Amino acid sequence: MGQDLDERLAGRLAELRVEHDWSLDELGRRAGVSRSTLSRLERGEISPTAALLNKLCAVYGRTMSRLLAEVESEPAQVVRAGAQAVWRDESSGFERRSVSPPHPGLRGEVVEGRLRPGADIAYDQPPVPGLEQHIWVMEGVVEVTADGRVHRLEAGDCLRFRLWGSSRFRCPGPSPVRYALLVVLP
Repeated sequence: MGQDLDERLAGRLAELRVEHDWSLDELGRRAGVSRSTLSRLERGEISPTAALLNKLCAVYGRTMSRLLAEVESEPAQVVRAGAQAVWRDESSGFERRSVSPPHPGLRGEVVEGRLRPGADIAYDQPPVPGLEQHIWVMEGVVEVTADGRVHRLEAGDCLRFRLWGSSRFRCPGPSPVRYALLVVLP
């Protein structure tokens, strides 16, 4: 994420906590994240990982895309490739491009995901229970675990499901994986 986006995200996360009338301790208990990490995150001293953002999104009942859209300007009807927000979690090897950013009046969005070989990202819970996802692999191989069931997907394969529990995305390699993720709110 760019510096400005990181700062806006930090500010929005602090706003959400205040809107819920939660202390850092209360948010930490709900999200399973230390108070000090949350404090540093809200002050913009650290950039969030994908797993940390997912935990916070789950507590706030938002998809990651919706949270990121809240810190972006109002999305246009046409989103040019150069204007699509890209977020990187360098520590996990995950890159996320918001191809069609979420909009308050719409339930679906398209995301492009890329994982480097060996990348392995686990999410404890969906940001919104019952979230519908369609994963279409464009290049490479990805192993997707949804609600305890492992699916190995290769280029051209598409997996669709509603997510109620934990999930995991793993790129076994040897090359990176690039996939389209279509997300539909319940």
